[in-house]
Amino acid sequence: MSITVNEAPAPGGYRGVFRVREFRTVFAAHLLSVLGVVVAEIALTVLVFRTTGSPLMSALTFALGFLPYALGGTLLAGIADRRPARRVLVGCDLLCAACAAAMVLPVTPVAGLLALRCAMAFVAPLFQGTRNASLADILGPGDVYVLGRSLMRMVAQSAQLIGFGLGGLLLTVLAPRAAIALTAAGFLCSALLLRFGTRSRPARAAAGRTSPLAGARAVLGDRRLRALTLLLWLPPVFVIAPEALLVPYADGIGAGTAALGVMMCALPIGTIAGELWAGSVLGPRARSRLVVPLAAAGLLPLLAYAFRPGTAAVLAVLLLAGLAHAYTLGLDQWYVEAVPDALRGRAMTLLSTGLMTLQGIGMALAGLAAEFLPVHVVVAGAGVLGTAVVLLLLAELRSAGPREDRPRMPTEE
Repeated sequence: MSITVNEAPAPGGYRGVFRVREFRTVFAAHLLSVLGVVVAEIALTVLVFRTTGSPLMSALTFALGFLPYALGGTLLAGIADRRPARRVLVGCDLLCAACAAAMVLPVTPVAGLLALRCAMAFVAPLFQGTRNASLADILGPGDVYVLGRSLMRMVAQSAQLIGFGLGGLLLTVLAPRAAIALTAAGFLCSALLLRFGTRSRPARAAAGRTSPLAGARAVLGDRRLRALTLLLWLPPVFVIAPEALLVPYADGIGAGTAALGVMMCALPIGTIAGELWAGSVLGPRARSRLVVPLAAAGLLPLLAYAFRPGTAAVLAVLLLAGLAHAYTLGLDQWYVEAVPDALRGRAMTLLSTGLMTLQGIGMALAGLAAEFLPVHVVVAGAGVLGTAVVLLLLAELRSAGPREDRPRMPTEE
């Protein structure tokens, strides 16, 4: 598969990305908001459970972090390109800060807490898509952009590991509402950083009314962009299966809670290590060459589940599956090169929306399959089916070939 990439790696690798002052500001704001979301999820779940005594309501509170994603990403995507990026990012942060502050009020009922959580999740894909698109403005669309995207992903992965521990620790010394107050402060600080630490840039596309689905049609209507988007969306649907089923699998092999905790960390640790290796050691051309073999082989370690592996083997399997995620650095470069500037915000919003929504669907499907089949069979089956899907997508990408022309822009109404 012939892809044109820059020959030279970013000067200084990841250190070179941090030399860009504006990126340092965006990175700090990202860290604050991601940690805030994780802490809020834990604290709000505990608060709702203590208020209602209902495990169902507690689980629903956590699920509401995912459910509004598809709706928000669909209805709000056009704003990412038709409004200045800084204004959109600051506005989303201020809205989330206001929602978190309202959660702190003792008079807010449980229904209000759930509605506020939905509002925060509703704007999340717009925020993520706008921020990811603006990285290309800050860093340029070349290798520095790829490494910047990689850093942002690693922060999100690390925040899941650190944030849950931090949230649990905070709740030993603070009431849930006090912990949520820290989330509100984090969003407010993020808004201030973005407002005063980033440049004001004009909107990418002219203001006007368009169909909420116009951006999706422009991206998914182009053969090459559709294949790239699906290649970024679908592998996580299958790799999420062992994570979603770790608790019943650990119980089935007699692993204790300590072993379960270690196994839950294995996949994100492998993912972070793979990205660090690819971003620090490899240049753009090498990362581009590795996309096809790593994507094709990335789900094969899950086939080991067919033999009902023990704790040590599961750790190795999940680490290997995480390491293979390094292919996304090369894929990111292909994607940003394929998307026209005026469509970038909508494309990135669509990408974030699909990732979150499809991972949630993948979790649900894995759980449903495990109701009828042994867990180890479900995970091994996910490895087989996922590998077949990836191979089909790679074949489609090869057939589509590099595009010299740009995708058609959505027409205005």
